Amino acid sequence: MGLDVLVASRGEYSLISEVHDGLHIELDDQQAALDTILKAAEARPFAGVLGSDDSTVELAAKVAHRLNLPHNPPDAARLTQRKDLARCHLSLNNCAVPIHSLINLHEPVNQQITGIAWPCVIKPLNLSASRGVIRVNNTEECISACQRIKNIISESADEFERCHVLIEEYIDGVEVAFEGYLHNGQLFTLVIFDKPDPLTGPFFEETIYVTPSQLDFKVQQKIKQRVAEACRAYGLVTGPIHAELRVNQQDAWILEVASRTIGGDCARSLDAGNDFNLEQLVISLAINKPVNVMPPENARGVMMIPIKQAGILRRVEGLPAARKVANIEKVDIIIREGNELIPLPEGNQYPGYIFAQADTPEEVVYALRESYDKLTFVVAPVIKLQLSR
Repeated sequence: MGLDVLVASRGEYSLISEVHDGLHIELDDQQAALDTILKAAEARPFAGVLGSDDSTVELAAKVAHRLNLPHNPPDAARLTQRKDLARCHLSLNNCAVPIHSLINLHEPVNQQITGIAWPCVIKPLNLSASRGVIRVNNTEECISACQRIKNIISESADEFERCHVLIEEYIDGVEVAFEGYLHNGQLFTLVIFDKPDPLTGPFFEETIYVTPSQLDFKVQQKIKQRVAEACRAYGLVTGPIHAELRVNQQDAWILEVASRTIGGDCARSLDAGNDFNLEQLVISLAINKPVNVMPPENARGVMMIPIKQAGILRRVEGLPAARKVANIEKVDIIIREGNELIPLPEGNQYPGYIFAQADTPEEVVYALRESYDKLTFVVAPVIKLQLSR
């Protein structure tokens, strides 16, 4: 696209040249990070600013706002990364969201959930990839889950986020992911992903995304309507949109609306050769250039490989056979041997991804499951050493 890239990150000691030679910032100090980036812009004017994940979208919006570049309002970007603020804002704007409230982890939990209807879902205020999200069916499970999540969020830089969790009603129904973008305040749909594996808890490990969606056309229109309502409620006007919803006979319920693309390598499932690339679309929006949109026409999907056993990864067996399965495009293992595999709810990574393309969504799902069945993850136990004097 003829653009130079400057990466602002914590990567002062990175071996990757673009990161090592970029701006070194501390994301926990937003004002200092903002000052550092703005100073760099004085010497080297920017054409656009992008946040690559939930932790950076607000900072990117602040930078773009100060430099008068295409952006979402910083307050709107913040809403997309704080679940409690997002829920309250959507409720005030009559959007379809689960009934919810906050639990203060420094106060007795049982006194804060009197009269609540079970089941419920407990979740941290600002974590992604379903980390720390737990379904609970009674008071005892709720108290236990709160303690477990308290350990997970104990290192959060924000004191309020360390002390509180969100509790909300469990919505029974099918789950979908919406991928689209905003341009001049108007929402456009790229694809709707079905999630064929049931996500009923107690943890919510996502596995397969497949498109095109097999939901009824009117249901798909309802999904887009609810996402558009949420974007307007937040005040989002430009850039990529990733949303998660639960759909049942009553409504399409907003679980999340993020001002970023789909997470991890899953975006590769939308590539269409030279005709369409999601990153190119996002950069075009960030620099206010004409948008090229040609999402894939055939059925395709991705499996985020689940972690079934905790431990130190020794090797992955069956890769050649998994890659030979009909309609499989690629099998990527991204966690290297010697690294620890941590399942949900404590973990937040997938060992890798499986990609497939076919004529129908059913063929895609079959190929993904068949390929995954041929993989064996050989792990060794983690040995914890306790030092004593």
